[in-house]
Amino acid sequence: MALAPGRAALRALTAATMQTTSSPQSDTRWQQAPLLLGAAIAGLAVLAGALLGYAGPRVTLAVFGTLVLVLWALASLEVALCAVLAIITLLPFGTLPFKFVLTLTLLDVALAGALFVYLCQWMAGYRRHLLVTPAHAPLLAFAMVCIVAFISALTHTAFTPNLARRFVEFLLSVFFAVLVVEHTRTLRELNRLLRVLLLLGSATAGVALVLYLLPPAVSERGLNSLGRLGYPTGSVLRYVEDDSENAQRAIGTAVDPNALGGMLAVLGALAAAQLAAARPLAGRRWPAYLLLALIATTLLLTFSRAAMASLLIAFLGIALLQQRRLLWLLALCAGLVLLLPQAQAYVLHFGAGLRGADLATQMRFGEYKDALELIGRYPFLGVGFGGAPDVDLYLGVSSAYLLMAEQTGLLGLAAFALVLATTLGWGASHARNALRSAALAPAWLGAHAALVAALVISIFDHYFVHLEFHPLQTLFWLVLGLALAATRLASLPEGHAALSA
Repeated sequence: MALAPGRAALRALTAATMQTTSSPQSDTRWQQAPLLLGAAIAGLAVLAGALLGYAGPRVTLAVFGTLVLVLWALASLEVALCAVLAIITLLPFGTLPFKFVLTLTLLDVALAGALFVYLCQWMAGYRRHLLVTPAHAPLLAFAMVCIVAFISALTHTAFTPNLARRFVEFLLSVFFAVLVVEHTRTLRELNRLLRVLLLLGSATAGVALVLYLLPPAVSERGLNSLGRLGYPTGSVLRYVEDDSENAQRAIGTAVDPNALGGMLAVLGALAAAQLAAARPLAGRRWPAYLLLALIATTLLLTFSRAAMASLLIAFLGIALLQQRRLLWLLALCAGLVLLLPQAQAYVLHFGAGLRGADLATQMRFGEYKDALELIGRYPFLGVGFGGAPDVDLYLGVSSAYLLMAEQTGLLGLAAFALVLATTLGWGASHARNALRSAALAPAWLGAHAALVAALVISIFDHYFVHLEFHPLQTLFWLVLGLALAATRLASLPEGHAALSA
């Protein structure tokens, strides 16, 4: 059933093509089909041989696996979206092993495939109207401000193919929220997407935990093997304050421990909502407890203070809104972290951040000061996405909101704030209906808790809006799209067919 809409769209396209080509020439074309099939097989064989000789068997398997996945995704928008989720969580910074003008990332290909399937559904007549939420207009306004800021900055920024690609990726990530709303028209579709995301979250946390527990040399060798897919090589393991004498930080396949921490915090908030659910997605609550324990443990090992604080705030909100008994679990976990000898390094690291006593926090304070000076000089549209025009300033700060103001000015920051305010305000207006529904409550609560977690992280880290972190950008807009989709379902009258789980 999940593939039916996509298959129907492709069948319609095929039928239309056959109708427009029904001529005497079409018989000749069908007679040539075996020749075309043979040529395609020969081309694939040549490609396989070239890849085996140039990149080895692993990359060859990865490329052909990607081709199979792409062909499968063309049959269904849901499969295409799941491919995007898999890349975001498992190989977020993977690239194609070859270059054609630009080195495209796996996420670029997956997003382009999802967009292609979506457009085909419109052209085939499967989709006849756009689902519009109150946040669609602010989203469009935000995208337009970003485009204007990008163009206006070309007076001082060199236009390069790489910069253009990254900016297009940014816009695709914003549009991904619309795509999620378009797909999740029913509660069944929303829950399926959440199940996939939670399963991928468990895999992400599991891989990161295993890489952390393995001997450093083994972990580093395993991560270096991803170099064929565009990952950094060499000394890739990370440590607190980048000092190998300090504690190691979990990074998984996310390259950066803070990026992994942010991803796990968002996924952990989604999982935490299942603890308060009357009807969990897995049928029982114990899988949610195991998943949250796995995510929280791995998150601790990233030593990302902002991510851990955001997950705690999201968990607290879930407990207060839906299940007060979870407060005891929160207190127990906090007590264990404070008392266990193995966790003392983390407690000291967290306390140093709160006091502003460590080097990373002091550097952040300096970045904030420089960012405010840049915003003061270019308050309206910022300096764009390429770099600062003044030699005494630089573009970059460890705060998503300040970075947004640097790039798009206060106008862009206001448009971004309007998107967030509209999304959260619309969600709050339908919170009673959502929480009253045993079937919808976990999805609505989880999506909004994940969004709140991302917003808290964004105070202290920049990766949800930074062009270098396209997977995290896409994750942010995915969560916003899930929140909009859940609220739209909550706005429907009780008993509506779309609310059937």
